[in-house]
Amino acid sequence: MPDPDPAKLAASRAAVELVRDGMRLGLGTGSTASVMVRELAAKVQAEGLALRCAATSQATADLAESLGLRIEGLDQIGWLDLTIDGADEVDPDLNLIKGGGAAHLREKVVAMASDRMVVIADPGKVVEQLGAFDLPVEVLAFGFETTRELIRRALEDLELAGRPIRHRLRDGEPVVTDEGNYILDLALEAIPDAPALARALSAIPGVVEHGLFLNICHLAIIGRADGSVVELQRDDEEGSA
Repeated sequence: MPDPDPAKLAASRAAVELVRDGMRLGLGTGSTASVMVRELAAKVQAEGLALRCAATSQATADLAESLGLRIEGLDQIGWLDLTIDGADEVDPDLNLIKGGGAAHLREKVVAMASDRMVVIADPGKVVEQLGAFDLPVEVLAFGFETTRELIRRALEDLELAGRPIRHRLRDGEPVVTDEGNYILDLALEAIPDAPALARALSAIPGVVEHGLFLNICHLAIIGRADGSVVELQRDDEEGSA
């Protein structure tokens, strides 16, 4: 494997320092999360930690198991102590856009089943307002075009009319998630009211899950190219252990 990006490596190492023996962990998906998984495996091997881990995607499960980490189903483990994951965008309130890796459904389930969610990212992921990164929406294959039309109408109601709604493809074929669904990417440019958009998307029957993670992340660790990190906390986390 080529040397990881220094910023991603710095954030990953700082996050892994939060891991303690006996913890139940959620492992995220994506390029930054994969660096974290490798750092976690090295820590487990060096310190002899006993961990129980739930993966947010088959790709993460395969990587973790290849490195000797113990992967179990979320229902086998139960409630998690900590989830460490990446993000495509992080705003000043630690609201996120996730789903660039088409795993945001499982990522949200795992994050919500955790006492704490920590996000690791490089400085390019920190934004003043969400929306420059396309918002992924996982949808059922059944009634796909109907769901896309309902999303279009919802965007129109929120004064986001005319924004492209792209069916995510790879090599000319639809991307299929681990749960067998399709992905629509909403090119919104900016999201003026993320809670309203989240409510509108969740109300559409064919929408399985969207990539807005609102009031879920507790701590964001932003790595820098020089190996240092900056920690951003939610207001209600300040002063907590």
